[in-house]
Order: sequence, then structure tokens, then C-alpha cells
Amino acid sequence: MPQTQISCPQCRQLIAANIEQLFDVTQDPQAKQRLLGGVSNMARCPHCGFQGRLATPVVYHDNAKELLLTFFPPELNMPLNEQERTIGPLIKKVTESLPAEKRKGYLLKPIANLSYESMIKLILEKDGVTPEMLKEQQDRVQLVERLIQASSKDVRSEIIKQNEKLFDEQFFGLFSRLAQSAAGSGQQQIAQAMIELQSQLLEETAFGRQLKESVGELEAASKSLQEAGQGLTREKLLDIVIQSPTDARLKAYVSLARGGMDYQFFQLLTERIDKASGEEKSKLEAMREKLLGFTSEVDKQLEARYKQAQDLVEKILSQDDVVKAVQDNLQNITQDAVDIATQMLRQASDKNDYARMGKLQKMIEVLRQASTPPEVEFIEQLLDAPDDASLEKMLEDNKDIVNDQFMEALIGLVAQVDQAAEQGNPEAKGLSEKLSKIYKNAMKLSMKKNLG
Repeated sequence: MPQTQISCPQCRQLIAANIEQLFDVTQDPQAKQRLLGGVSNMARCPHCGFQGRLATPVVYHDNAKELLLTFFPPELNMPLNEQERTIGPLIKKVTESLPAEKRKGYLLKPIANLSYESMIKLILEKDGVTPEMLKEQQDRVQLVERLIQASSKDVRSEIIKQNEKLFDEQFFGLFSRLAQSAAGSGQQQIAQAMIELQSQLLEETAFGRQLKESVGELEAASKSLQEAGQGLTREKLLDIVIQSPTDARLKAYVSLARGGMDYQFFQLLTERIDKASGEEKSKLEAMREKLLGFTSEVDKQLEARYKQAQDLVEKILSQDDVVKAVQDNLQNITQDAVDIATQMLRQASDKNDYARMGKLQKMIEVLRQASTPPEVEFIEQLLDAPDDASLEKMLEDNKDIVNDQFMEALIGLVAQVDQAAEQGNPEAKGLSEKLSKIYKNAMKLSMKKNLG
């Protein structure tokens, strides 16, 4: 989000701030977190130390919950007709961004809030957040702010000791979201402070130490699985799992190798249990129960993640302008969403659903372009050059792209293709010749740029 230069409300010095008036969760799912997390419309002055909310009109929209809220700061002291002229265009933008079938009556009756706090409370109530839960969340947000503003590491340590009970999974989840929002919105100073604070929290809180241990166990589990390499069978996986020194390691193996822990895996484990006796038998039985619990947890998480990705893809496909919808949601699109879109394309093709196929193809193409570095995309264009003269002209016309990153990408691609050609791949041989021409011409251009 681009930052705006404003005058500090206290010392009047110019400062940068994220000013945002429309929070449309339907079009931008991250908007809610920016609003609730205090990322937008907050002034933090490096000159006088002032920190506080900026008096900015706000429109909040969530089509799924049929929620349209407005808030106009009373301190702006504007007449009602001027308030309507300010907020009206924002509501119009909300309405126009929705397809006709989703434009419902609630859009004609926006709920005006007399205070910022009442608006936030209403948003959270619609999410099923109780007043008690809201207070806990506010306590955590205030704690993060106190820790960031602390003058030294020792002061932070004292704050941590005084609030030990608040440092739980919910706190670290909130902390992570706030850190991501700060980094994503260009607030580098705050993002860096949160990185340093996170290191201290991992060392000085009980949950943080547990979290750090989990990461260490994941690394150890990953190393064991990598050492097994191509020879990793279900029997070998079972041998590795049985040697787990802690429950955290056991859980790490489940998260990394859930696909191998199928019916046959558990059948092998049951056979081991049947052959064992005494303490060894009890130990294996207890391990089986834990594994069943851990795999069930992972399956539920995967199911929820898959459902979230599927809903996002369907939401994008429901838009008239699919290309814009994909671009607006790039930061929310995961590999799961890409896999689902590819699967949906195959299904649409089988059913000859050409309208759906067209939208899915557009979506996949935008994602492909977004994930392809500009250097690689330019190399792909050069490979399509009809002759040497066209190749030279394309390079000359785009000489700014022919930089170190371009040459590194080209050299890496040449090496890969040459290796494939040596292994007898006939297509790689033809591609290798084209890449060699591109490389020679790019080198000439690069040398020319360096000399002149």
C-alpha cells in the first residue's frame, strides 16, 4: 500500500502514513486485518514520538455477512451533507464492484457508527467474537504496542514477565499477522522492530520456547527423511518414526510425511505391536494413539486450507473481470488455489463448459505470468524470435532487461538444457542451439553496455 505524506498532528513535521478509507473485505480479504490491526490510519512520528489514530472517514464492507458500515470522525466537525459527499463515492465503488446478483438491500442502508470502537465491535460480533474475547484481543494488541515502544531489551523483559499468561498461541498468531501487515504495507521500521522482538519472545516466554523447539524438531525430522532419500519405504518411515525422542518430533514427522502414513503404514505398525510384548508393546500402542491423533489434526487443517483456497477460486471466477480479480488477490493465492484451478479446468474441459474454461484459463495465465521472473519471460520471448535479425532487435529494444539477473537466468537455463541434450533428449538439442544464439548476442550487448 503506497504511503501518504501528512503533517504530524502534534509537531506538524512531515511523516509517512498509510491512509485508507475503504476497507472492502469482499474484494480484498486482507483489508479487515489492516483495519483491526491498526496498520492503516495510524500516525507514528519519528520526530516527536506521537502515536495515535488519524481522524479519517471509513467505509467497511463484507458482502458475505451483508455488512456495510460507515464511520465519520466527529472531530472533523463536518456538516451531514459534506459527510455524505465524502462517503457516497466510496459506497458507490463498493456497489459497482459487485456482480448484479450480489447487490442486496443492505447496500441501501449502511450502518453509521458514532465511534470507531463501536464499528470495530460490530465487525467482531459478526465474526462471533464475544465481549470477553474482544477484551482479550485488545489486551494482546496493547501488549504488542507496549513491547514495540519499550526503550530497551531489559524493559521488554520486565513487560514479558508481568504478562506471561498472555503469551499463548493466540498472541503469537496475532503477532505474526501484525508483523506481516507491517512488512506488506511498507512500514519497515516497525517490521524490523517486530523481527527483533520476536527473537526475544521465543527465548523468554514458555510458549515461545515451545514454538522454537517445534521448529527445531521439524528441522531434525526433515534431515532424517532427506537422509533416507529415494529409499524411503513405509517400513523405513516406520523405523524412523519409532525412534522419535519426543512427541514434538513425532508430530513433525506427521506434518512432513502425512502422505506416507496411510492404511498400510498403520497396518505395519499394528503388526509390530502384535509381535511386541511388555513395555515395548505399551510404548508402541501409545505411539499409535498419538499418531492417529496427530494425523487427524493434520487432515482437518488440510481440509480447512483446501476449502479456503476453493472458496477463493470460486470468488474470483464469479467476477466479470477475472484478470483484475486475480491481480487483486495475488497475495492470497496459494499453491492449493493454483492446484484447484488446474483441476477445475480439467473438469470444465470434460463437461465442455467453455465459459468456465475461458475464465479458468485466464486465471491460470495471469498466475503463470505473475510467478515467472521478468528475465525468464523475456528469454521465452527471445526463443520465439523468427530469425537472427529479429533476435538482435529484440535484445537491443530491451537492453535494460539484459542485466546481471538476466545473464544468470540465461546461463542457468543453458546449463539445464545442455545437460538434457547430453542425456539424449532430442527437443533439448534444438533448444540448446537457440539458447546458444541468445547467449552470444546477449553477451555482445552486455559487453557493449559495459564499455559504453
